[in-house]
Amino acid sequence: MTVPSPRFIRLLLLWFLLGVAACLWSLMLPVWQVSGGLLLAAAAADWVLSLGQPRITGARTTPGRMALGVEEEVPYVLKNPGKHPARVTVMDTLPFGVESPDFPWTGTVPAHGFTRLEMRLHPSERGAADFGLIHVSHGSPLGLWARRCRTGETSQTRIYPNYEPVVRFALLSLLDNQAQMGIRHLNRPGLSREFRQLREYQDGDPLSRIDWKATSRQTRLISREYEEQRNQTIILAVDCGRRLRAMDGGLTQFDHCLNSLLLLSFIALRQGDHVGVMSFGCEPARWLPPVKGPHSMTTILNHLYDYQPGNGPGDFSEAAETILTRWPRRALVVIATNLRSEDETHLLPPLLNLRKKHLVVLASLRERGVTARIEEPVTQLHEAVGFASAHRYFEERAQVLERLRRAGIHTVDAHAADLPIALGNLYVSIKKRGLL
Repeated sequence: MTVPSPRFIRLLLLWFLLGVAACLWSLMLPVWQVSGGLLLAAAAADWVLSLGQPRITGARTTPGRMALGVEEEVPYVLKNPGKHPARVTVMDTLPFGVESPDFPWTGTVPAHGFTRLEMRLHPSERGAADFGLIHVSHGSPLGLWARRCRTGETSQTRIYPNYEPVVRFALLSLLDNQAQMGIRHLNRPGLSREFRQLREYQDGDPLSRIDWKATSRQTRLISREYEEQRNQTIILAVDCGRRLRAMDGGLTQFDHCLNSLLLLSFIALRQGDHVGVMSFGCEPARWLPPVKGPHSMTTILNHLYDYQPGNGPGDFSEAAETILTRWPRRALVVIATNLRSEDETHLLPPLLNLRKKHLVVLASLRERGVTARIEEPVTQLHEAVGFASAHRYFEERAQVLERLRRAGIHTVDAHAADLPIALGNLYVSIKKRGLL
């Protein structure tokens, strides 16, 4: 499709102003007529010349996956088969939730050559991302017309949760430096640990782990190495209702919960446990049967990367029934949600029902916005009302959590930045104490 260029429109506007001047001063009439004829002739000639211009083609190399909130550089290639350099403007059809500060791009593609671009894309929504065709606007020889065409191919990629904390944990664990993450290893009763092997003493090993018989035979310090109980099952239940739709630090509370569960999945898979995932509060409910092994992180990511919070309420009774039906054997059930003070009446009964067969953990995300309201100075009446409301909200919430703990439900209540480590610490504590 060929359309007038901004240059042509500006010239037409100038010619129109000359026409206004010609109406006021008759001496300007010949100038207006001649300029109009020249402009018409130039436009016609330029349009004919533009028909012979070769088409500029473009292509992108779409990454197979992207991480939420992580900027990705995507290569684009523009090719010009013509004999003259081409001035072009390029705009890509980006998926919903993907933005780029580099579009539209305007530049010159050399004759019989190509231009390679590295465009920055910033995904802000998880799920399947569909790229459309690339729009190229090619200027005519005189710049009076713009030839618009669509080129390239449609493509699709997946935008996963930002699992950078998982990768960071993997690197630190390879260095045997989990303390940097804040995950604490607690002493546990001897019944819950199993002997794995003998190895040479390392700095930091407690004296109780030194095997003195092996040390006397080897004439060097030998330590006993233990491993946690393995082949146990963890079921992660994600509340996909409306209560996790709010934003918290650039991400939704739902995404913060997913990141925390991903870290917990990585730790559990590395410990030799099975991890299953399910959703509730959305249609249709999703279920991933428990998988095992570090390689299963890919399976978990592929399952939950397109989880989205809905507009309906999260039904905890339905979630409990689903877990009891699909997995009747004992497991550690972790329910990720945002607890409300009014939740006690419809939350406690299903969790108690779950507790008959499973070890239950309620992971609740504490809202940073409400905490900030408490920390702000109070100088006006509306600030005092907000301060009191926030205090009451947290007090009622704390009462619900305390009742859950008294009923034998393990709870985690933390801000988005602290929730991953809090969940990791609780899992390690449960394993070391042999509670599962």
